[in-house]
Amino acid sequence: MADQNGVFMGMDLRCQVNNHAHRTGEMDLERLLVRRGQPFSLALQCSTPLPPKHKLAMILHLGKEGEVVVKVLDARSGHDKWWFRQQRAQNEVLLTVHSPADTPVGIYSMTLLLLSPDGHILEQTIPEMFYLLFNPWCKADSVYLPDEELLEEYILNENGLLYQGSWDQISSLPWNFGQFEQDVVDICFEILNNSPAALKNPEIDTANRADPVYVSRTITAMVNANDDRGVVSGRWDGKYDDGVSPTRWTGSVAILRRWSEAGAQRVRYGQCWVFSGVACTVLRCLGIPTRPVTNYSSAHDTDGNLNVDYLYNEQLESVSEGRKDMIWNYHCWVESWMDREDLPKGYDGWQALDPTPQERSDGVYCCGPCPVKAVRDGDVGMKYDAAFVFSEVNANLVTWIVYPDGQRSQVSLNQKTVGRNISTKSVYGDYREDITKHYKYPEGSVKEREVYEKAGRQITQLNGGPGQLELKIKHAQAILGTDFDVIVEVHNVGGEDTPAQLTVTSNAVTYNSLHRGECQRRTASLTVPAQKAHKEVMRLRYDHYGACVSEHNLIRVTALLQANSQPDVILQEVNIPLSMPQLHVKVVGDAVVSRKLIAHISFTNPLPITLRGGVFTVEGAGLTAPRELQAPGNIGPGEDVKVKLSFKPTRAGLRKLMVDFDADRLRDVKGIATLIVRNR
Repeated sequence: MADQNGVFMGMDLRCQVNNHAHRTGEMDLERLLVRRGQPFSLALQCSTPLPPKHKLAMILHLGKEGEVVVKVLDARSGHDKWWFRQQRAQNEVLLTVHSPADTPVGIYSMTLLLLSPDGHILEQTIPEMFYLLFNPWCKADSVYLPDEELLEEYILNENGLLYQGSWDQISSLPWNFGQFEQDVVDICFEILNNSPAALKNPEIDTANRADPVYVSRTITAMVNANDDRGVVSGRWDGKYDDGVSPTRWTGSVAILRRWSEAGAQRVRYGQCWVFSGVACTVLRCLGIPTRPVTNYSSAHDTDGNLNVDYLYNEQLESVSEGRKDMIWNYHCWVESWMDREDLPKGYDGWQALDPTPQERSDGVYCCGPCPVKAVRDGDVGMKYDAAFVFSEVNANLVTWIVYPDGQRSQVSLNQKTVGRNISTKSVYGDYREDITKHYKYPEGSVKEREVYEKAGRQITQLNGGPGQLELKIKHAQAILGTDFDVIVEVHNVGGEDTPAQLTVTSNAVTYNSLHRGECQRRTASLTVPAQKAHKEVMRLRYDHYGACVSEHNLIRVTALLQANSQPDVILQEVNIPLSMPQLHVKVVGDAVVSRKLIAHISFTNPLPITLRGGVFTVEGAGLTAPRELQAPGNIGPGEDVKVKLSFKPTRAGLRKLMVDFDADRLRDVKGIATLIVRNR
């Protein structure tokens, strides 16, 4: 070992120089974080020049217990070997270390040895730790992405947008990925170390971490806590008293730290956007280019028949039994960029990865990586889970009426409902980029039909032509806390007056189609004159929907129409997102690293009821760790509440302060302030 009488005095890892060169300086400047396939330098300090003919050797250990041992060659070797070169300068040796672009990522331990001319170990340094990440800037790395603007967004941007709402009323949720925040990189490797494969056979798992396909699939399984020591526990029933409501999170960092500090205990609770946000943080941190994606009208096909079947009785009550097919108002997953050397040529590039626990894949709740190109082209046999992702963006919506005798009648078939406005944040700013064309060909095109057939899907149609009656549902913009009108129009396009029965219901639902309660119901007997329209107006009052509306603030209006003289029935359905108020966030002060700033946060209660138990959650990468502020007492109808928060920025650059407000009857109110922080 190095001691006072030895040659070795110490080793300088040159963290600042190396980390800046490897684009990890935002993570840390006190520890060495480098990317594979790119050289880094070390300075070995000696008490005297190294004796002639003595040699230096370098040994690396990788794995939780150092299971994998790597001998670094002291001369240039092939691209698949570690090697180093040295430059001696009096009492110092400058070492340049070269790593293969396909070596496992992980936390390495490095030891330098002084060897006698006959190969005996005379002395060795104290082991030094360094982190090795994937390198999307390196052509030889399987995550190489040859576009600097894309890398700025999909690796280096700590802030982003997750898209929510509905296909015709899209909203964005600011999210703090925070992949460079303190200790997040350690937590990412801790997640990998807690996977079932790592716990069962750490040596094989460590070797497999050279492959981004393996690593990303492991992460999708570990972000949810269904099978293992995963990070986030999902819940959709609205009962979050023993944890945190999914709508309250504003970023990934608090979740990851809570999981780690509790000894790999699941964090309660998340839903799809939370799972995708956390997965995006971990994958970007590890060096895999990743972006969050939202699919609107996303199918969850439980039986794999590429149909989503909705079953109602004549009173428009759901009678589906067992595990129900559903169409989620939206569903979030991530895409990661990588080569697919495990597949035939042509499937490199963006891969869909879904960490939300929906269905098992190879016995585990995970999904992907699935080549987006395989989804578009109907290659549903490709690894992994292409058939499931294909269904999410392509399934038919089939609606049935079930009669008291058990007979059922198919009342609608819609082949265009599912998979709309597939969205991600643009690399050029805070606005939406539509990537639907990457997942599917234009609806109704010849190519789309070919893909359906290739995927083994029969193109079915309802028997008969269009009926005499047509049904439409219209509504103005709906604001949470107010009353609003829904207009159901029945058009008679025939030549005779037509009597009919109309049933209209409004239900509070979650974004993934779980019913929380019926708000209102109306039935009417009407006669629609030939070539005329009948309008039925339903006023939805806050007194009716306020008590049962979910935290997703979504009302589903369903209308069922049956002409008295005809066997056919018509069903239409719309989801109405209720517009939310916004928080006002203003930051006062000179935005300089380590200088105190004050954030003023204000909010007006838009509801006709008093809010209780209000909590503001504030966080921002490079600005402040997640913090909670209690609202000062109850907040009456129309009442203003103001709080302020002081913080000191820790890192320079474009920064975003994100704020969430939650109370007993109002959740998911967001606000954001953007500022440019300068160094001192």
